[in-house]
Amino acid sequence: MYSIEMAYARMRELQDLANRSRAHQSPEPRRTAAKIRVARAKKR
Repeated sequence: MYSIEMAYARMRELQDLANRSRAHQSPEPRRTAAKIRVARAKKR
């Protein structure tokens, strides 16, 4: 049986993995994403 505790533990694992992969990225993709966000904001 798949319990809530197991689902929560898996969610935490995935969150930690996502945080680790984000920390290992170079700053360049973040700057590009920020530029895209600014461009979208201006269109509105």
